[in-house]
This record gives sequence, C-alpha cells and structure tokens, in this order.
Amino acid sequence: MKHNWLVFLALFTFLTGCKDDVLPKPNAMLRLKYPEASYGPSTNNCHYIFDQNTLSVIKENRDCSLVLDYPMMNGSVYITYKPVQDNLKTLLTDAQKLSYEHAVKADNIVEQPFINPEDKVYGMFYEVSGDAASQSQFYVTDSTNHFVTGSLYFYAKPNYDSILPAAVYLQQDIRRIMETLRWK
Repeated sequence: MKHNWLVFLALFTFLTGCKDDVLPKPNAMLRLKYPEASYGPSTNNCHYIFDQNTLSVIKENRDCSLVLDYPMMNGSVYITYKPVQDNLKTLLTDAQKLSYEHAVKADNIVEQPFINPEDKVYGMFYEVSGDAASQSQFYVTDSTNHFVTGSLYFYAKPNYDSILPAAVYLQQDIRRIMETLRWK
C-alpha cells in the first residue's frame, strides 16, 4: 500500500506539474538611437565646402582629402579630392570600380544618381547592403575641374544587422554632403 501511494503521488505530480508549454524567449535586439543631426558649414581649405554634421570631427590632409570621423558610431567617411585634368573618364571608371569591388560580400548595391545643375554638382550614390566592408560610396564632379569621392567605413567586422542603424544615419549624412556640396 505504501508503494501504491508513492506511485500515485509521482503520477499526480507528473500530470499536474506541467500545465503550460515552456517556450524559449527570443534573443533581444540592441536598439541604437542617435541624436538628431545638426549641420553647419564645413571648415576646410579645399576646393569645395558642404554641410557637416556637428557630431563628426573633420581631419584634413594636404591634398584636400578629408576624414569625417564619427566617434560615437565607430565609423568614418573618407573623402578624396582629385582635380580633373583630361582624366574624367578614368576618375569615373575608378570610382565605379571601387564601389563594385564590394559586390563579392554585398547582398545588393543600389545606384542613385545625383544631379544639381544649378551648382554644377553631378554624381552617384551607392548604397551597399550586406556584410561588405563599406556600406556607402559616392562621387560628385563638376565635369570640368573637380572630382570628389567618398566611402563609409566602420571600425568593426562588417555585420550588416549590427551596423545597420549607424549605416542608415551616416548614409543620410552622405546624402546631405552631396546635396550641399559647392565648388569654391
């Protein structure tokens, strides 16, 4: 009888102890939110100016190449200036080739032309999605004297899901650079 009582207690506990199915909790996603962008005119001694995000720190090289460093996002926009001297076709080919070198790791590359005839600024913005080294590339030119290229890089292993919020934020900055760029 004692043995039956223990079997009954074990069976009762087993049947009534698990009422709901236990489900694993989904992994939490990190939510990154950045302050709203505030812009001011860039201060450089180059052949061009643009609106610069006040969160960025500008580093100027002697050849009018700039680095816009974003310490909060662990990334930078590298901007390179080249004079046009009967080499526009070569400059355009090099800029386009640089953008498509990321095609190996990229899931997609979207080209977005940019035309501002009023200020003689013409170019292309490349939005790169996937685990590529650079999430954005661009170039602008006036077709006669000036040519500027730019690339966005993060100081981390490219993991598209992790850097997406920062990449979207900085892509908006790059578009702002293109829209406000003026030749001196």
